[in-house]
Amino acid sequence: MGHLRNRCEVLDDDRAAVMGESHRSHPNVVAAILLVALVAGCQTSALGRRQFKLMSESEMSQMGAAAFADISKQTPPSRDALANAKVTCVANAITRNLTDVNAPSGWEVRVFADDTPNAFALPGGKIGVNTGLLKVARTQGQLAAVIGHEVTHVTQGHANERVSSEFAANSALQILAVAANASSPGYGQLVGLLGAGVQVGVLMPFGREQETEADLVGLDLMAKAGFDPHESIALWQNMEKAGGARPLEFFSTHPSHGTRMRDLEARMPIAIPLYEDAKARGRAPRCY
Repeated sequence: MGHLRNRCEVLDDDRAAVMGESHRSHPNVVAAILLVALVAGCQTSALGRRQFKLMSESEMSQMGAAAFADISKQTPPSRDALANAKVTCVANAITRNLTDVNAPSGWEVRVFADDTPNAFALPGGKIGVNTGLLKVARTQGQLAAVIGHEVTHVTQGHANERVSSEFAANSALQILAVAANASSPGYGQLVGLLGAGVQVGVLMPFGREQETEADLVGLDLMAKAGFDPHESIALWQNMEKAGGARPLEFFSTHPSHGTRMRDLEARMPIAIPLYEDAKARGRAPRCY
């Protein structure tokens, strides 16, 4: 995503130059208006990273809902009452305490009968968890680490960044049309951009900066919800063991386990006080 951050920096410089000349000709006025619109897409993430997001929350929600509906048609829901209760409990605990202005007001949670250890969250408040993940995320805290990570991709607009990078070649109307048509040639790629590519056989991992951000902000989310942040490290140890010589597909789309665990450990001085504060406020989930 470095090229998007650089694009924001260039747009800032161009806006200053064009605005300074805009009074001289009509074309410059038009250019100034266009640049202002583009610069409006330059935002800052929770960790201070520059982002380029052109799509509206409404458009992203529309795409997320369409992708989730199609995935739900392709993959049967789990009939395991206990699995559904565990996942719903953890997801509700995580999403109940979201304060980000871009966070969806409501979340739909679905457990899929799929042995692949995977989970995802889509714009518009859609969370999907495969039953196979519960064999790796053995405690409520470990599942909270995964869901917190995936929810962060949504609240921090990571899918918006990726879809916006395609905006230069495809209009918003074309992108929305693809989202509404599962038979479209570009549908799998779009679902991958939204963050659920593994579910439709398209491996399109988020960028390294986005993944690290999802890890760290997600760690804070699970801590605020009353889950022990140390469980996040145990989760990735389980992931590594489960993958053996060949990493699990979900695991392969993320940074190396060593890098991930070092980053999580470094974040503990921030996460632990959040966890202690959550406990003091009576947040003590009992999902498992």
